[in-house]
Amino acid sequence: MLASRVPRSRRLPSAALLCGGVVWGLIWYPYRVIEAAGMGGVTATFITYAIAFLLGLIPLWPVLRRTRPSLWLVALALAAAGTNLGYVLGALDGEVMRVLLLFYLSPLWTVLLSRLLLGERLSRVGAGVIALSLAGAVVMLWRPELGLPWPQGSAEWMGLGAGICFAGVNVMVRRTAHIAIEQKVMAVFLGVIAVAPFAAWLRGESPLSEIAAISPETWAVLIILGGVLVVVNLVVQYGITFVAANAAIALFLFELVVAALSSWWLAGEAMGVKEWVGGAMIIAASLFSGHLEPAQTDREPESKAASPT
Repeated sequence: MLASRVPRSRRLPSAALLCGGVVWGLIWYPYRVIEAAGMGGVTATFITYAIAFLLGLIPLWPVLRRTRPSLWLVALALAAAGTNLGYVLGALDGEVMRVLLLFYLSPLWTVLLSRLLLGERLSRVGAGVIALSLAGAVVMLWRPELGLPWPQGSAEWMGLGAGICFAGVNVMVRRTAHIAIEQKVMAVFLGVIAVAPFAAWLRGESPLSEIAAISPETWAVLIILGGVLVVVNLVVQYGITFVAANAAIALFLFELVVAALSSWWLAGEAMGVKEWVGGAMIIAASLFSGHLEPAQTDREPESKAASPT
């Protein structure tokens, strides 16, 4: 079992989330390398998550064989598919930092979903988180000539949608603390595998022809990515299980620092003053979300009452 009892402190779960932030702040780049080699983003995501599923199947089987049908696992799988496909495709098609800043409107969605699924009341801080997140998005996206401040292009919409799905994953992992972490990780992989063919059809990708044409070097990158996904998903879900849903968002902010440096260094991307100001407001909202008290609930979260394994 990955976690047989609740840890004595939040240091290890918090460190797990920080490690996850580092990986997710960098993982966009190998997907761009794979795309440059001639493979579409959906096909690459499908293959890496299929590899991750196969790599995790044998070592995690003792826990997986006890899995019981659950609507929560299905919902988690679908939300995870939206998160991972939206993140990868948004980062491939758009500017990494703008996509990620829209992704990190997650505090807004997490506050709302925490109330709905975990019974956490919306405090004054929670209301401030929502207001600050929306204000940051308006500042960053405002284009007078375009009217309302909507995301520009499909990449930014995918970043926004992935952030909503990520908030759902974050809250549902906490809501399903009675389900083993290993089972939830494999549900994440299966969700991406199931949804990716439909997404490939929508984008006009041809997975079979793309797979047949890739080089051994590209296969090596895909296999390494699959292994990384197994480890990072186990680590991150462990962290989310034992850290409050809103506080987890604040720790994930380290991803933005890593992504800002890596997109500047590896892709030559730069952001203007407006993007920095709006992004800073979104980051501040995420930091404030870390101070929301999980004790302000209508009922005790299930993660407090039961170990995940």
